[in-house]
Amino acid sequence: MRYVVQRLLTFPLILLGVSLIVFVSIRLIPGDAIVAMLGTEAGLLTPDQRSALAAYFGIDQPIWSQYLRWLAGLFQGDLGISSIYGKPVLTVILERFPLTLQLSLMSMVIALGTGVPLGVLAASRNERPSDLVVRVLAMLGQSTPNFVVAILIIYVLSVYFGFVPAMGIFTPFHVDPLASVKQLIFPAITLGFAFAASVTRISRAAMLDVLSDDYVRTARSKGASPARVIWRHALPNAIIPVVTLSGVEFGYLLGGAVIVEQIFALPGLGRLVLDAITQRDYALVQGTVLFIAFNFLVVNLLVDLAYVALDPRIRIGGR
Repeated sequence: MRYVVQRLLTFPLILLGVSLIVFVSIRLIPGDAIVAMLGTEAGLLTPDQRSALAAYFGIDQPIWSQYLRWLAGLFQGDLGISSIYGKPVLTVILERFPLTLQLSLMSMVIALGTGVPLGVLAASRNERPSDLVVRVLAMLGQSTPNFVVAILIIYVLSVYFGFVPAMGIFTPFHVDPLASVKQLIFPAITLGFAFAASVTRISRAAMLDVLSDDYVRTARSKGASPARVIWRHALPNAIIPVVTLSGVEFGYLLGGAVIVEQIFALPGLGRLVLDAITQRDYALVQGTVLFIAFNFLVVNLLVDLAYVALDPRIRIGGR
């Protein structure tokens, strides 16, 4: 508990630093919300009209004043109003987050359900033909960009099977679970493909190290079956690197897979941030990035706690 409290106390400081970096960075991009909204017609505005619009978008004050005003609202739970949607930023984020969360979970299930067994198979048959096949597949998965996999899936399904994946729509899981899974299965496969390759390589390398340890040889000498040695004795100690990788990848997925969401026209956090940047919706960019950073912190904390559950020799509270 002491360790958890210490980590939770660092959250505000990290989020404060993230908010400051994002606040300054988005304003370094040429143009502003007025130019993004009106385009070339922004040059036809009179000084009074431009001043009125600047006051409306909250960009009429010095940057430090804008930041302090936004920070004061943040402490009150107010992330501002989106100039694109005309709604509170937190409301817009929470509308898009369920899709991103479900897509991330489905991608993780696909990646771990495929990568860990393949890595264990390759390690248990080291330097055999099956090990070589798994290593080639893993290398292929890591070297193939997500957008190529997405385009190939759409092409094969539409040309050879006459089926076009559902794009641009999302049914919440609690409304219709089957329809929701059908809509996200192909984007999840796209994201899980490369991640599964990474999991395969990491789990194979970790298993090779563990299988040469003394306690594994002792288990074998006591007559334990090969399956029990691998899944009961070796895997729990080899899974720590996979958990670390999964935590980082899951945090990344919760931030939104921009390219995949664009290709499949999914209304997730990735597209939300991209649209907010192109439209210079400062409040929406700041709020969404802060929300993503918070997700990363929570996921990393859960990963640290998972270490102790998986390997009792780790004692994070005694550091």
